Amino acid sequence: MKSVIFILTLLIAGNTFAADSGFSSVEQALKKAMKSDLRTDKEIMRDRNRKPIETLKFFGLRSNMKVIELLPGGGWYTKLLAPVLSKDGEFSVAIGTSRVSKGLIGKDGMEFLNIINDNSNIRKEKGDRFYSLDKFDLGETNVDMVFTFRNYHNFNFEGRKQMNDAAFKALKSGGVYAIVDHTRRHMQGLNNENGRRFDPVLAIKEIQDAGFVLVDYSDLHYRADDELRYEVGRKSVTGNTDRFTLKFKKP
Repeated sequence: MKSVIFILTLLIAGNTFAADSGFSSVEQALKKAMKSDLRTDKEIMRDRNRKPIETLKFFGLRSNMKVIELLPGGGWYTKLLAPVLSKDGEFSVAIGTSRVSKGLIGKDGMEFLNIINDNSNIRKEKGDRFYSLDKFDLGETNVDMVFTFRNYHNFNFEGRKQMNDAAFKALKSGGVYAIVDHTRRHMQGLNNENGRRFDPVLAIKEIQDAGFVLVDYSDLHYRADDELRYEVGRKSVTGNTDRFTLKFKKP
């Protein structure tokens, strides 16, 4: 029995070492990208809270992957990932790409950034609190990873469904769908303070309904002192919100 336990211990240690060594080159590239002149002081200040190296390690990023970022916003993660994937991988952004397109295309380190023309038609219907999203196709079927951070809460049910379905279609079997968002208390109804939060249990259900399998979660962005009571932009909460970090795979 002792010999079996010893062998299992060696196997686990070996797998851990392999996983760590596989990420080491990515980590070095990320650290270099984090020092880029493209990044603003405000973006750099968020490194401590957002933990990009630890987060991307958890999701299993490798430098030779084909990756799509949904809803890149101003390009906080785009500025880190484009140079990391430029040599051996492929990196694209899709849905809501106007700020990245205007602000980053042609800049140093962004030469291999690909903008997907998704024609997704993001809109907010009159009187609706959340965005709608037309059915769209990312034009890929062999992607290794699709991720969207702090965006899931922005859409109504149909919009979230379209996003999940498009990610599922684009990913290859075994591909990772990575989600991070601000936590809403489970089964709490919508109120004036929680519109930019989302129930992680509901997110899991919706994403599993799209065909994905939940394979892991992380407490990297767990914040015990976020009482889940206030809007994420309030001074007492901003930059310190509790966020769920979920890793799904396409079977």
